[in-house]
Amino acid sequence: MAKFVYQMQNILDIKLKLETQAKMAYSAANQKYLDEQNVLQEYIIRRMGYEKKLKSAMTGKLDMARADLNNMKTIVRRQMMEVHKAEKAMEEARDKLNEVVQERKVQEKLREKAFEEFKHELAEAETKEIAGSIRACAFMT
Repeated sequence: MAKFVYQMQNILDIKLKLETQAKMAYSAANQKYLDEQNVLQEYIIRRMGYEKKLKSAMTGKLDMARADLNNMKTIVRRQMMEVHKAEKAMEEARDKLNEVVQERKVQEKLREKAFEEFKHELAEAETKEIAGSIRACAFMT
């Protein structure tokens, strides 16, 4: 039996080798693509996790900050009310103090007038006594 001999067999062999190399290159590229795809998915998942953590942290912190701010606003409002109450009490105390000071000054003026009257009466009494003594001395002489 005659043996078939293809004249371009060497070209065919080269083509088969090239095909095998291309398949291996494709397989390597495909594996690289799958690896990179997996890395991308991991990065996406990690990014989503970071975003979730960030949102959670921001939301938590923002909510906490909002709650703190609202609490502080409430505290400030309460303190403003306390300050207003204290201011009213201070004004009432100042009015009371002014009233008491005026009453004291009136009493001091009345005391001064009474003291001046007393000194005047004492001076008159002394004058009468001196006058009486002078008259008595004059009468005896």
